[in-house]
Amino acid sequence: MTGPAAADWRDQRREAAAAHEAALVARQRAESDRARALIHEFLVTARERGVAPEPLRAQGYGGRGSFRTGLAGWYLRRDRTVAVGTDGEFYVLTVPGSLTARWRGVSVTPQDPPLVIGAGGKDGESLDLPLALARVLGEG
Repeated sequence: MTGPAAADWRDQRREAAAAHEAALVARQRAESDRARALIHEFLVTARERGVAPEPLRAQGYGGRGSFRTGLAGWYLRRDRTVAVGTDGEFYVLTVPGSLTARWRGVSVTPQDPPLVIGAGGKDGESLDLPLALARVLGEG
């Protein structure tokens, strides 16, 4: 295919890809909004029940070392790699380690929360957010 037909085909493919990307972004945003609502409900319930937060520590890649973050919250996975902070934010607690980080601690950036933690990972490594939050509250 060459000439105007090829250009039209490329334009159509480009438009289809842009529409697909827009739909994906919209789905991800909707998922994060639902997850944020669940986290907000969790925070209210945790405070009502007196479920105390704890200082959050980040893990070095490959499990090498543990580093202060200056955050408090609740771990959502047993391996302590994701958490919800008392600020209502979702954190992935894996970082590149360094000697400086051992002394000064690390800064972790909040991320958009998913409804399924670890989706797309190995079998048995994904965890539904509602179940993780329920476990922290002693319900799961």
